Amino acid sequence: MAAEPEQKQLLHLVFGGELSSLEGVTFKDLSKLDMVGVFPNYATAHAAWKAKAQATVDQAQTRYFVVHLHRLLDPEAA
Repeated sequence: MAAEPEQKQLLHLVFGGELSSLEGVTFKDLSKLDMVGVFPNYATAHAAWKAKAQATVDQAQTRYFVVHLHRLLDPEAA
């Protein structure tokens, strides 16, 4: 049985919290940021982001973000 080729790891961070205003991305209280996690690819990060975003849909000032860590770690490849 042939081994599957290893997929390139493209790290993504998902985090969020309450914004101080809907006009920007300044968080109301940095100590209350929800660090959802680091994910090995965009698909899993997007699934985590979507779940958190849907769970907080009634909290208008709460936002979640996906950060492409792999672009920060290797800017030449981006």
